[in-house]
Amino acid sequence: MGNKILLVEDDQNFGDVLKSYLEMHDFEVTLATDGEAGYEAFRKGSFDLCITDVMMPKKDGFSLAKDIRNHNKEMPIIFLTAKILKEDVLEGFKLGGDDYITKPFNSEELLLRIKAVMRRVSKPEASPENQREFNIGDFHFDFALRILTYTPDGSTDKLSPKEAQLLRLLCFRVNDVLQRSEALTKIWEDDNYFTARSMDVFITKIRKYLAKDNNIEIQNIHGNGFRLYIKE
Repeated sequence: MGNKILLVEDDQNFGDVLKSYLEMHDFEVTLATDGEAGYEAFRKGSFDLCITDVMMPKKDGFSLAKDIRNHNKEMPIIFLTAKILKEDVLEGFKLGGDDYITKPFNSEELLLRIKAVMRRVSKPEASPENQREFNIGDFHFDFALRILTYTPDGSTDKLSPKEAQLLRLLCFRVNDVLQRSEALTKIWEDDNYFTARSMDVFITKIRKYLAKDNNIEIQNIHGNGFRLYIKE
């Protein structure tokens, strides 16, 4: 079997179906049907990823995530929920959630998101604390100095602090989706109409910086966020 997943879902039938689906794709899955049972399983077992519903009896998913974070600050967490309120999505990311998926969802979408999260956490160099330099196609980006260098001719651009923070988040998610809510929470510490429009302006500026390399594209992912796509 592959990576070990703790699945916490209070709908037994849905949990069983999801467990079987993930096991078909080489994951080892432990299913718990409420937050307290999920926390007990987490304490007794060893897992690579936690997937938890938000609305559950005894202990909700956010409370469970807080308890898990107290024991393991690096554990990847994906929230599942039927709630689509902006405040709930923000709360999930503030708790350190790696992704947030609303029900109903396509099982294949969940599988792709799990694989994307596992790729990110398996790369120590992608940690915000460890990495300050990135190669983006024909560009070299020094986050600490906020300098973007076009290597073919050595020309440089000096980025603003928020431009640099946003480009770094895109680099951590290269070829994956950077959730709009995650970027707004981490950089602007708020998600409202004005901060969202501000972020759109910064995305436009970053696109202009990267325009010299035709193999780089920042794609709008409708309803989700942005994707820094680099052609192989």
